[in-house]
Amino acid sequence: MLEFPCDKCGLCCEHLSGLELYQDLDNGTGVCRHFNKSTRLCNIYQNRPQKCNINASYVWFQDQMSYDEYVKMNIKACQMLKEKLLSLGPDPVDDGAGE
Repeated sequence: MLEFPCDKCGLCCEHLSGLELYQDLDNGTGVCRHFNKSTRLCNIYQNRPQKCNINASYVWFQDQMSYDEYVKMNIKACQMLKEKLLSLGPDPVDDGAGE
């Protein structure tokens, strides 16, 4: 059985704009209100919503695809987000303070 290889980059938590499912978590800037930009981690990770947990949210897709297909779909979505942002260059909202 596949596992989602989360590297805790935080990109999914920083790009919620336009995603209706995550509208309640958006702090108004497209970033999750529980995302800690300094640590790049979730402040409520152990108690995060089911929709933020790849394994737990599979219940919504189990009638549509196998678990391995679901994980592969999420891996692909993660890679696409990283590639899109990489093609845009340095983060335009990054002030460089962490360097």
